[in-house]
Amino acid sequence: MNSNIPQHIVLFPDGNRRWAREKGLPTIKGHWQGFENLQKFCMWCKKRGVKIGTAFGFSTENWKRPKAEVKYLMELFGKVLSNKNYIKKLHQEGVKIKVIGQKERRPKSFQKIIEKIEILTKNNKAFHLNLAVSYGGRWDVVQAVKQIIAKKIPVQQITEELIARYLSTTGLPDPDLIIRAGGEKRLSNFVLWQGAYAELHFSPKYWPDFNERDLDEALAEYIKRQRKFGK
Repeated sequence: MNSNIPQHIVLFPDGNRRWAREKGLPTIKGHWQGFENLQKFCMWCKKRGVKIGTAFGFSTENWKRPKAEVKYLMELFGKVLSNKNYIKKLHQEGVKIKVIGQKERRPKSFQKIIEKIEILTKNNKAFHLNLAVSYGGRWDVVQAVKQIIAKKIPVQQITEELIARYLSTTGLPDPDLIIRAGGEKRLSNFVLWQGAYAELHFSPKYWPDFNERDLDEALAEYIKRQRKFGK
């Protein structure tokens, strides 16, 4: 394994709806294609020695979308994560799945599906997939601070390391590389604390068209960079 390969990649799988519309397909086809590509992405990363992937699925801001669309997206997440063939493939490949974000805002039926998957895959060690559903970077910092206050931890003991322990990604290394497909070039309130020194790669391709070569291009660009962490 190349020692320069990033251990933790954050992914923005954008462009599913645009991909479907341009092909004259229902938007659900784009989302399904996007989920299938995420499964492939895990395998590509695993093969190259990447250990962790965190994918942006649904943000805290997405709740502001029309109720019908939100309902549709939550049902779609549930259908994908309850698809036995989809999860079986990831489980057989040793992928540990964890869903991060605001648990209390997700439908209870969805929560039950998540719980089953996390229990099923909890001992897998080949690759760790974080799927962010109802997640926002600012929310993550706020909820960490609330936990610290609730535990009455003295001000003198509050450090960056302490706050990191209360974030949704606790126990995981900060991301080394952030890949955003779909042509947009912004962080959209995702892993703001954790991604402070991550390298950024933007792909013009819609996520369903993003392939293994595109990942290699992002990795090759990452390897060439000299990471200084502000020094």
